[in-house]
Amino acid sequence: MKNRHTASEPKPRSPEKISRRGPSAVEFANTAAQLAEIGRGFYARGWVLGTSGNFSAVVSREPLRVAITSTGVDKGALAAAHILEMDAGAGVVRGDGRPSAEALLHVAIVRGLGAGAVLHTHSVWSTVLSGTHASQGGVAIEGYEMLKGLEGVRTHQHREWLPILENSQDMEELSARVATTLRQNPGIHGFLLREHGLYTWGQSLQEAKRHVEILEFLMEVIARAGGSKV
Repeated sequence: MKNRHTASEPKPRSPEKISRRGPSAVEFANTAAQLAEIGRGFYARGWVLGTSGNFSAVVSREPLRVAITSTGVDKGALAAAHILEMDAGAGVVRGDGRPSAEALLHVAIVRGLGAGAVLHTHSVWSTVLSGTHASQGGVAIEGYEMLKGLEGVRTHQHREWLPILENSQDMEELSARVATTLRQNPGIHGFLLREHGLYTWGQSLQEAKRHVEILEFLMEVIARAGGSKV
């Protein structure tokens, strides 16, 4: 009896097979709940009013699977049910709806930096600065204590560069420019799309959330002061 029971037990999966199965329903649900909570919090702070903004988190590396907000959803009412799972080509593999057209930008950041989460806001301050500083190619931020909230930054004397990219409706072309910008500016923590908003990221959702909070604070300070502190 004992031998028959042992023979009927499934063989353990190899580590490679386990890594390629994608996220479990529980893993995905937990990530979706976190994304929804972060999105509602950003809405409350005025950073993603209406249906603006999109958020994502990696739930599997091999194969690449990303949890991402569905397009057209009021972020003040964002719920776990509004989070989709997409593959590396932005195709939906779990959930109802479709991701933002900007999903390809999320994939470019995840692939280019190995980021674990990507958050995109549409605040007043990022919109203003990305327009007024577009001719300079970016915004330089230096001398602020809050810079130390960015991963790897240890001093207020750090000089953070936020590149500004021209916006486009051609997401394949724009995602290629994003990938190039990331290669040409190693160590940056975010970039702006002109008169559109901020993209930032982190190894985890909490790190990415912190980067949004730090950069939104600094952009508001700079915009209110009428320039940049360099």
